[in-house]
Amino acid sequence: MNNKSLALTMAALGIVVNLVLGTTVAMLKIPLLFLDTVGTIFVAAVLGPVYGAMAGGLTNLIQGMITNPANIPFALVNIVIGIVVGLIARRYGFDYWIALLTGLILAIVAPLIGTPIVVWLFGGVTGGGIDFVFAWLLNSTQNIFEAAFISRITGNLVDKVASCLFVAFVIRRLSAKIRSRFGAPKKVYAGDN
Repeated sequence: MNNKSLALTMAALGIVVNLVLGTTVAMLKIPLLFLDTVGTIFVAAVLGPVYGAMAGGLTNLIQGMITNPANIPFALVNIVIGIVVGLIARRYGFDYWIALLTGLILAIVAPLIGTPIVVWLFGGVTGGGIDFVFAWLLNSTQNIFEAAFISRITGNLVDKVASCLFVAFVIRRLSAKIRSRFGAPKKVYAGDN
């Protein structure tokens, strides 16, 4: 299998990881957790921003066709996550510190993109685990945009930091030989000697 086929296979597996984890968490309605971008983050950190964006966007399109069309507009969020993680990993690597900082960046970037989508298309409610935070904030602030944004930052702080740290953990356990097959620069995996 050539490197391009291997990369496409890895991207497809990233989509499957997103779908399985995201669907499981959504069904369980776990507050402050989504896990629907773990595959995107992994693909972006290992293969770069183009593959990360592709895995992210296709995840939402596929999920929208299979389970809930409401997921399709959020493809933009997942595409941006792939681009941001891919660019950061290419420039700085993806060790635990970079993963933590990347998770914090994503915790702000994702709600900046997702909040207008959820407010304009869905009135602030998505049926997910953070809706209870949204309802409480809406009752307190009476501002739908503010309530949707704050509830999403709250959830994303937990979710994106945990997702990025988990991906850093997994990447560190891949052998250097496997990682080198993807053509990624060695510095992507800070700490390798």
